[in-house]
Parts: sequence; structure tokens; C-alpha cells
Amino acid sequence: MVVGLGNPGAKYARNRHNVGFRAVELVASRHGLGELKSGGKLGAASATGVIVTPRGRQKVVLLQPMEFMNLSGFAVQRAAKFYGVELDHTLVVHDEIDLDVGLVRLKTGGGHGGHNGLRSIIEQCGGNGFARVRMGVGKPGPLPGTADGGNPKGTKAGDKDVAGWVLQDFPSAQAAMVDRFLARAADVIEAVAGLGVAAAMNECNGKPAVT
Repeated sequence: MVVGLGNPGAKYARNRHNVGFRAVELVASRHGLGELKSGGKLGAASATGVIVTPRGRQKVVLLQPMEFMNLSGFAVQRAAKFYGVELDHTLVVHDEIDLDVGLVRLKTGGGHGGHNGLRSIIEQCGGNGFARVRMGVGKPGPLPGTADGGNPKGTKAGDKDVAGWVLQDFPSAQAAMVDRFLARAADVIEAVAGLGVAAAMNECNGKPAVT
């Protein structure tokens, strides 16, 4: 099961926070699975079918939780039960501020790092033993007035507006880079489905950021 994280609704569709949604949609498009459709009691949009991987055809479930980022775990837990997928056969695709823009990295386990979608999945699914495709969106700069001692009330030097950053769209000048970025993430998803996480890490994690 491949879970793309994001927020539902047109106002969020191009946000940095929604790269997980977009990468999963690209996989569906590449392999003729159509649009992910909402319905039933999962609280998610989903598509199932066969994708072509580096080692042949593989059946997958593609999932987009539709109850907003901080509630993502509820849909993942319900979908895992419905489709009979264990946590160690779940791949979560998400934005990552601790990676430079355009970097795509694969890992298994670890904490949530302040990411509300990951936090919810860990809480609702009872563990962190799932793989993650981490899509680097970089970090914002310091808030105005926080670096020189003249800090706005309630802030400290170096504070950053992380929520505002991830809930912004990518600049239009980066549109071509974003397309390549999403394609790289889709490649990694296919590699995990075909090769397994360990082999996919060896293949994907040394690649430079897309530009």
C-alpha cells in the first residue's frame, strides 16, 4: 500500500505539503489506474491495480487520506485492515523540510520529526515500521524581525514559519523542477514495489537533487 500525504481540496492541491498526494497521482496516471476515487468508509481516495516495476508487475493499493493531514492515520489504519496490508508493507510518501528542495530519499522507521501526518499514522497504526519516501521541500528562512533581537512578541531569534512554508505553493519558476521531482518520487515508489525497500535504497538514495 502506497500512501501519499496531503490535504484535500483545491486550495491545497499545489502546496509543498501535498507532494505526497501528487506523487501517488502520478503513479496512478503512469500505469493507467485512473483517478483515485473517494467512497466507502475509508475516509480516503484510493485506486488499486497493477503497476510495472523494475522486476515485473506488482499489485498495489494507492491511497490519499482525505481527513486532513493531522488525521491521516485513521484512513491508513482503516485501509490497512480493509485490504489486509501489514505496516511493513506500507510506503508513505511525504514532504520533508529537513531535506533540500528536490532531494528524494527512502528510509524505514524513525520518528515523525514534527510531521503531523506521520505522527497520526504512528499513533493510529501502533508503530513506525513503515517505509517512507521523503520529498525534500527545504526550510523557510527566519521570520522577519527574529534574527536581530527585535523579536515580535512570542517569538525568539531564528523562529521560522514552517506551517506557512509547507502550506504555500511552489514558485511558478520551479514548475519544471517540480515535475521532475514528482517523477523521481514515482520512480522510487516503483522501485520499492519491485525491488523491496533495501534494494531500492541502494538504487535511489545516492542520487542528487533534481534541479
